Amino acid sequence: MKKIKLLLTGCMGRMGQQLIKSVRKDQNFKLVALTESKKTNKKINGIKVDLNSEALFKNVDLIIDFTVPKCTFEVLKIATKLKKKVVIGTTGFTKKEENLIKNFSRKIPILKAGNMSLGINLLMYLTEIASSSLGKNFLSKIFEIHHKHKKDYPSGTALMLGKGIAVGRSKSYYNLIGKKYLNKKTFPYGKKINFNSIRKGEIIGEHEVKFSNGKEIITLNHEAFDRKLYSEGALTAAKWLINKKTGLYSMRNLMNFK
Repeated sequence: MKKIKLLLTGCMGRMGQQLIKSVRKDQNFKLVALTESKKTNKKINGIKVDLNSEALFKNVDLIIDFTVPKCTFEVLKIATKLKKKVVIGTTGFTKKEENLIKNFSRKIPILKAGNMSLGINLLMYLTEIASSSLGKNFLSKIFEIHHKHKKDYPSGTALMLGKGIAVGRSKSYYNLIGKKYLNKKTFPYGKKINFNSIRKGEIIGEHEVKFSNGKEIITLNHEAFDRKLYSEGALTAAKWLINKKTGLYSMRNLMNFK
């Protein structure tokens, strides 16, 4: 099997470093380029860390992007010009930016996921089913815990689960976003989706979706123990995307959910 020539953006970040470790152990890939947002003289595994450029992108088959929205769009512009496939693990996009990504996907294959964990994507699917089945008499809320280094809140995964609730209710996600709490011991259910984020220690990630009608509570949860599950999920996504035609895909497509 021909190896997939891979470029990793944000290679100095936590996920970038983990992806490099996972690629070393996966015989399906050849890591050919690494980029960061700022100029540096560093080398990793003998590969110079460079800036995003057409010259660098020409020699790759696929890009995996775990950065920030501004960088992601820089990547997409170059990838679209050169007809390269892109896996996006970056989070924090606005509604307008989400639509821009859809526009790019009309020209190149893109797989975008707020979380690359197969387990989290199963949780997303179950959240949609629960939300649809329980109906409007049940209020909901989402709780998440991450390590103290994570600055954004709620997490991209928590927001993704919120979308699952909205899809289940056949409602606009942006109209259902409720209050966003940080480091609260308790927080209320709401007609809109309330979020509470805890930042402490070195916790990889915990997510919990709760539904209640005041008489009973249904809880769906996922706990991550090893960061490798995200990088290995991203590589699984890359292997799946490499044979796909133009379009916007998600882990849901990969896992063959309806």
